[in-house]
Amino acid sequence: MKIIIYSRPQLSHTVEELNTLINAVVSSGCAYKLNNEFAEIIEQDTNFKIDNSCRYDSLCSEDHVEAIMVSYGGDGTFLEAVKLLEDYPTPIIGINSGRLGFLANTPKQNIVEALIELAKGNFTTSTRSLIQIAGDVPSDIKHPFAFNEFTIQRKMASMISVETYVNNEMVATYWGDGILLSTPSGSTAYSLSIGGPIIAPSCECFVLSPIAPHNLTMRPVVIPDNCEVYFKISSRDNEVTITIDNLSFSINSGATFTLTKAKNRINLIQLQNISFYDTLRNKMLWGIDPRDNSK
Repeated sequence: MKIIIYSRPQLSHTVEELNTLINAVVSSGCAYKLNNEFAEIIEQDTNFKIDNSCRYDSLCSEDHVEAIMVSYGGDGTFLEAVKLLEDYPTPIIGINSGRLGFLANTPKQNIVEALIELAKGNFTTSTRSLIQIAGDVPSDIKHPFAFNEFTIQRKMASMISVETYVNNEMVATYWGDGILLSTPSGSTAYSLSIGGPIIAPSCECFVLSPIAPHNLTMRPVVIPDNCEVYFKISSRDNEVTITIDNLSFSINSGATFTLTKAKNRINLIQLQNISFYDTLRNKMLWGIDPRDNSK
């Protein structure tokens, strides 16, 4: 088995943390590759030398043969790692060295045990859906797929309006700060912060949520993920902003987008001792009595 590691170069890691990571990878007995920026940081901060054959700037089809991807960072790092997978079915796991970590849900303190289990093949995978974005997509978007969400948001002070259709049937014209379409995976991200429901990953649906709507009766709507969602944007300003997960782009008012469930899926690794509900309970602090000072 081969381990492909991705981490953002701008993240702050301690020397002890980096030593633990690279020693765990080597001790696993697996072949490995690290993105070149992260490999340079490891070499600068530790005494470990990483051969050029163990580095990558981009991945090719050969790299994905009998491989797993390990994202080392937070959820933002995980979303960047997902884009490196492109259409390959390489399973991915997130090791959380960041803060909240719904996607990167394996604590960095458990990295040695996690890599041992991965090397032994003691894991399962669950498939996660992607949103495919078509329409007036800027040319610099090389990967028009969203793992968490696609949003349309105002760029200036004026409200924007978004005509919204599901399977050619009009839902509403949303006036306000914008609109968001989320996958179940993204239901614990931006969608949650604007009042969307938490969706179990196995549910085959999308969540359509207004962002700060002018009409306060507008609420999130859960729709089947086999629908086609169409957006038409109007704004007094020349430009508005779209986001695809953690990336933002400027587009012109009047742009239209068609969103569907992508044919390719993401295979998310699940270690046997961590479930979605474990992560949800721990990250949301559910069931913890704030009056209990014994812990």
